[in-house]
Amino acid sequence: MGNISCEREKEHQAAAQRAKEGMLPDSDLEKICKIFQMLSDPGRLKIVSALMNGEMCVYHLTEVCGGSTSSVSHQLRLLRDNDIVKARRMGKNMEYSIADEHVREIVNMGVAHLHCEVDE
Repeated sequence: MGNISCEREKEHQAAAQRAKEGMLPDSDLEKICKIFQMLSDPGRLKIVSALMNGEMCVYHLTEVCGGSTSSVSHQLRLLRDNDIVKARRMGKNMEYSIADEHVREIVNMGVAHLHCEVDE
């Protein structure tokens, strides 16, 4: 490792090797980053949060989340294209809901982490 010295060289080398062997493939990393990117926008996260309480149409989501129907529709399209929400036709309207329980878990874990005290 060049001129870098470490008091716990063997232990850290073993940890680095385990990390290297357990590293996710780049394609998986990119997909996971896209999920977090979708959830990193406050407007999209607000929509997801609203849908965690049940299925809704774009009109009611606009009422709950604010903004225009057009902007909420655009955000729903992005969330849908990235498998965060799903839609189904009900008559003339589309009803939106959380794509699966993993989305709910990701958001709930974020909330739990928000209220977690990190040891120094």
